[in-house]
Amino acid sequence: MPLSLVQRRVRTFLEQLGELSQLIGEAIASLRHQRPSWRDFIDQLYFVGVKSQSVVITTGAATGMVLCAQTFFQFHKVKMDTATGAVVSVGMSSELGPVLAGLMLTARVGAAMAAELGTMKVTEQIDALRTLATHPVDYLVVPRLLAAVVAGPLLTAEAIVVGIAASYMVGVNLLGIEGAYYLAYINRYTEPHDVVIGLIKATWFGGIIAMISCYKGLTCPQGAEGVGRATTEAVVAASITILISNFFLTLFLTRLFN
Repeated sequence: MPLSLVQRRVRTFLEQLGELSQLIGEAIASLRHQRPSWRDFIDQLYFVGVKSQSVVITTGAATGMVLCAQTFFQFHKVKMDTATGAVVSVGMSSELGPVLAGLMLTARVGAAMAAELGTMKVTEQIDALRTLATHPVDYLVVPRLLAAVVAGPLLTAEAIVVGIAASYMVGVNLLGIEGAYYLAYINRYTEPHDVVIGLIKATWFGGIIAMISCYKGLTCPQGAEGVGRATTEAVVAASITILISNFFLTLFLTRLFN
């Protein structure tokens, strides 16, 4: 009996999930048994971290400003203007900072990784690596994974700091909130574990972006159309995975630290 469309899609999804899990296992085994190339790691860290700063900082600043404005408009109705800073600080530290930084990295870095590895697959450069006794996971995947895992928390920390600073400028200079009270509420209600939760999430998101993007690139179909499809699928899959896993991470980490 021929399989229905839903059954085929479920089977394809499970097959891809199994292949992705195998790739993750190979990457972890490579990290355990072989020293990564530090030159490749530094190159990828520059590409993933340094060159992504502008978009992440801009996103963090814009998010902090709009969150401050919207929170103030609602809190002003109940005369809680000075509590605006606490909401912005906690929200940026544990939720919006890591999630939005992860989505920006997915759009910029994830797409580039999938396209680069997909082009190498189509032009048979990956097969050439195998003929030279070089494992593609060791040479291509591991440096990208390490760079994304290291750069993710650093970029998230920047987004958090810039977002809170931008919200302070908007709240104090444009909305008329008393600056001392704004900072006092931030200091009173923002706990260290809020920042730690955000950085843990950012580390997880960095690994998700790197592994999904590399997997889509390494399994890219032949042709220019295949590269484009792999790039699109990498961005969509990584973005959805970040949003879904963020919910479960929030529940788990909040219970863990409280």
